Amino acid sequence: MEYRNFGSAGVKVSPICIGTAFRGQEDDAICVATIERALELGCNFVDCANIYGLGRSEKIVGKALKDKRQDVVLTTKVRSPMGQGPNDQGLSRFHIMREVEKSLERLQTDYIDIYLMHAYDDEAPIDESLRAMEDLVRQGKVRYVGVSNFTGWQIVDALWACSLNEVEPFICTQSQYNLLHRWEIEQDLMPVCRKYGLGMMTFSPLAVGLLTGPYRRGKSLPEGSPWGKGRLNFDRSMTEQADGVVQKLVDIAMGYNCTPAQVAIAWTLDHPNISSAMIGPDRPEHVEENFGGLEIKLTRSEREALDKASAPSPPWSYSRGPV
Repeated sequence: MEYRNFGSAGVKVSPICIGTAFRGQEDDAICVATIERALELGCNFVDCANIYGLGRSEKIVGKALKDKRQDVVLTTKVRSPMGQGPNDQGLSRFHIMREVEKSLERLQTDYIDIYLMHAYDDEAPIDESLRAMEDLVRQGKVRYVGVSNFTGWQIVDALWACSLNEVEPFICTQSQYNLLHRWEIEQDLMPVCRKYGLGMMTFSPLAVGLLTGPYRRGKSLPEGSPWGKGRLNFDRSMTEQADGVVQKLVDIAMGYNCTPAQVAIAWTLDHPNISSAMIGPDRPEHVEENFGGLEIKLTRSEREALDKASAPSPPWSYSRGPV
């Protein structure tokens, strides 16, 4: 396992991070075994959030890491609604300080390595949020701060607030990035992260399974698929271009005797701006397949072919304005 610096920070993380939402797995014992298998394969990066299962994810992670805590870089998040009360969500000092204590208890740990603000909060002053986070670092309950689902301007706004208030800046961002979701990340976030030395961890490298191979345009959905439960719109997502991307993954995978999912993960990790790609396995065997993507080293022509097949259509033009 070749570990990577998380942006300009000194902490090193595995190129694959295991996400622990476990939306497709109801058996907690299997969830724990899934995390343990990732650790056995060299993963030292585990991500969760208080909102995942309203605390279930953190409890599972706490069980899995009970005897391994010192060797793992652990993230969790705050921002999402955890109840019906007026202060049960957001990035106010009140909510952050209350929720960190609950997360620590569920995780069975004294500290969180990277505490992420799960989304921007228009109702809470960003300097209030950042000061609260810095206080947690000073108290030893948090070691680093990060953001998730922030746009480029929101990251710059937050970093500017850090500078004005002499607050230690956050070290990373977490955003969706895959062959079917490129435009706003490559054009907006990546330049900001490069300029300010932020680590980039990405989620959904397989686009909720669309890039694994079985999902094809005009064909029946695999049994048990999340796309067949009414929660996700398959027909809208599996466009002609998306189907072409899947076919290109299948073609390349045949040459490596691997799976399309492994090629998709290799493509994500091939980008120099990506510190770690977060997978979301529900079983240990899913972990083993996903980690196989680390063995794939795409050639320049293969990378260019995937880039071309997945090239996004910009929503607006520099010369003509909105289109």
